[in-house]
Amino acid sequence: MPVEIGNPSRRTLLRSGAAGAALAVLGGCSSGSSGDEASPGAASASAPASAAAATSAGAGAGATARSMPAEWLPHVRTFMAWPALEEVWGSQLPAVRQDIANVAKAVAGFEPVVLMARSDQADDARQMCGSSVEVIELTVDDLWARDTGPTFVTGPQGLAGVDLNFNGWGGKQTHDNDSQVARNLLDKYGIVRVQAPITGEGGAIEVDGEGTLMATESSWVNANRNPGKSRDQIEADLKQLLGVSKVIWIPGVAGQDITDCHIDALARFAEPGVVVLHRPAADTPPDIWTQASDQALQILGAATDAKGRRLRVVELTEPDSSAIEGQGKDFLATYLNFYVVNGGVIAPMFGDQSADDHAAATLADLHPGRKVVQLSINAIAAGGGGIHCATQQQPVAPGPSASAS
Repeated sequence: MPVEIGNPSRRTLLRSGAAGAALAVLGGCSSGSSGDEASPGAASASAPASAAAATSAGAGAGATARSMPAEWLPHVRTFMAWPALEEVWGSQLPAVRQDIANVAKAVAGFEPVVLMARSDQADDARQMCGSSVEVIELTVDDLWARDTGPTFVTGPQGLAGVDLNFNGWGGKQTHDNDSQVARNLLDKYGIVRVQAPITGEGGAIEVDGEGTLMATESSWVNANRNPGKSRDQIEADLKQLLGVSKVIWIPGVAGQDITDCHIDALARFAEPGVVVLHRPAADTPPDIWTQASDQALQILGAATDAKGRRLRVVELTEPDSSAIEGQGKDFLATYLNFYVVNGGVIAPMFGDQSADDHAAATLADLHPGRKVVQLSINAIAAGGGGIHCATQQQPVAPGPSASAS
């Protein structure tokens, strides 16, 4: 059964120093090897025993050419979700909904947006988002479409969606409906569903589209998602599911935020061979999050990708916390949670003018030809998330399922 937490926030960042922190062991790249395909455990006990087992013929071993496209490749649409529960957001729910509406309208300036909302909340969502955003009635619990929705892969047989068996980030938040979002969305659009043999979230995946994946050990090799599975076993499943040949593992931090340190708040590909890395502000006192960024910098600086290239690491410093209005202990002040859309980049700004401007200029340099649009998302960030967490792209793929209809 899902664990329901009274008035939970999405992340509980404990910036209290290293004492008691479950910081994963420093590690580098690993090619990994397949092991026995153990069940991911009670959180996803219905998952098949291997990535070759899926709900549709041709979604397994015969479809090994499928792979996850890089985010900067063309999209058919973006999926989002309307935050539903006052028990999660409390009095901040109206402000969070306004942030989501602003993100949806900004994305819709570049590509179609489909926003999932409960039937009794759909009209309000339509009113706030306007006619540029399509609202569909599909029951959700919260706004984190990156994690609850399917992760899309493409190949000669067209489009498929990988269902990563969302379990509330290891049972930390109620998810009766969000655990079914991937299945329900794929059913609605008639897209092949591949049920993963492991449990995780889309925010825990970062690919370059050329065979390389970055991930944190803390959010995958964790008993709250994949009990009894080794890193090598999880890596083998990720390779088969997403069509990658190399996984760069970053230790991350377990047990200190609800996601167990998702990669999309720490390190992102800007293009093959180029990684943007979150860095703490100069006056940030040493803590577990500084250590996590330092470890990532060390690993990425020595890593090569699937093509054998050494990575170029671009550091992007967080804003000055004193300049952020209403910042609390859960606030996710990272510029890394941007979202690349057709012809643009939707990025956060936090009120530190110098840091905001630097982030916009850096992202523009890293994404030539794309317009950078910055949004104030402090209500979402106060819950520990960002723009990337709230969006999920459907890539263009051959076949009728690529249609935007």
